[in-house]
Amino acid sequence: HPYAGLVSHLRTSWLSGRTRPMEYRVAQLEALERFLDDKKEEILEATASDMGKPCFEAFFSEILLCKNELHQTLNNLGQWMKDEHVDKNLVTRLDSAFIRKDPYGVVLIIGPWNYPIHLLLVPLIGAIAAGNCVIIKPSEISKSTERLVAESLSCYLDNDCYAVVTGGVQETTRLLENKFDFIFFTGSPSVGRVVMTAAAKHLTPVTLELGGKNPCYVSDSCHVQNTARRLAWGRFFNAGQTCIAPDYVLCSLEMQEKLMPALREAIAEFYGPNPQESPDFGRIVGDKHFRRVRALLSSGRVAMGGQTDEEELYIAPTVLADVLPSDPIMQEEIFGPILPIVVVANMDEAIDFINARPRPLAIYAFSCDSKVVNQVLERTSSGGFCGNDTLMHVTLTSLPFGGIGNSGLGKYHGKFTFDTFSHQRGCLHRNMGLEALNTPRYPPYSQQKLGLVTATFEIKRRGMCTIL
Repeated sequence: HPYAGLVSHLRTSWLSGRTRPMEYRVAQLEALERFLDDKKEEILEATASDMGKPCFEAFFSEILLCKNELHQTLNNLGQWMKDEHVDKNLVTRLDSAFIRKDPYGVVLIIGPWNYPIHLLLVPLIGAIAAGNCVIIKPSEISKSTERLVAESLSCYLDNDCYAVVTGGVQETTRLLENKFDFIFFTGSPSVGRVVMTAAAKHLTPVTLELGGKNPCYVSDSCHVQNTARRLAWGRFFNAGQTCIAPDYVLCSLEMQEKLMPALREAIAEFYGPNPQESPDFGRIVGDKHFRRVRALLSSGRVAMGGQTDEEELYIAPTVLADVLPSDPIMQEEIFGPILPIVVVANMDEAIDFINARPRPLAIYAFSCDSKVVNQVLERTSSGGFCGNDTLMHVTLTSLPFGGIGNSGLGKYHGKFTFDTFSHQRGCLHRNMGLEALNTPRYPPYSQQKLGLVTATFEIKRRGMCTIL
């Protein structure tokens, strides 16, 4: 088996206890930061080569946000690793009851191509911080970044505990045949099912960061220009190849007519009169993805954009009006620079539309009336939510990031990543003496013993006080 020896080697390292000391974890995390610093220019060049990612977007999403996660983890790791002491009953009052944060062991992280550094390193930061050994599998679709990670990361991390595996579907399939102690996957729901099926054979826990069609409700009471700029930024960042990008807009017919000139103005402001010549607009990652996204342009009516160039893998920032729920573009996640607008009568109809579909990774709502935003929040379900902006919730390490239902399973970012890669081990360390306290639970049983056990073990409901 091509990977059995590698997994076995990492498991031997983990069983030796090598990754458990805090000093070791800190040293590896600091090495990861040196990788980001030393290879900054190469990361920018690789992501530009893979999908024409503008330097600004690449630095912000691939380097700055990664370093934020690193610094948040390094600043707090000592506290996160501490045993968490918990409440005790009368019988265990003199004992020690605590939650130990144990590493899982040997974990597998499978990264995607759209943010090939960020979505690989952020879970890796938490896996290292939690004391695991890790096999890292970058996406083969973002070829330049895959090569950079494969050739460079091993120069910074301990090769007995961390390894990079490259390859495509066949290699990943063989890799998944091995027993891991935890699997973290970012990608599409269809591949997520394959990963979860493979994990089930070994009863391996998983985190699945998937995607979906993220709705954006725009109410009639919003600030149109601000809404258009924030919408355009979120939709066209990384040429729309973002799992939390607003996938479609729900608004009234009147708002559609107001949004159109505002979106046209925002696109011109961001990318100039010809976005194809803009250094700030990316490209589709490959031929197959280009053809799939281009085919979606047949839905609705092209209100602006729509130009394509297969040789350059360019699809213009595009807005589609009068899109029907039955159109092809509404049947799959777009993952490209196209923003469809679906007309609804009101907020209630928009909420019904959202709730009739699989739960998305993110929901967005724009309104100057906070009650409208709160209504959308309270009456829908999604992995995350952002009111009056797009994408920005993902920049906070204090918020959990993850999906629900079809959009994923589990969460990470900041302490949530550390917790994801830690087994919460419930521990009770009792006193060897004071045996008289234990006698009531031993046979032979009696009604008197039952009364004593009830008195010492029972959790009573707190009394409720009513103010008249």
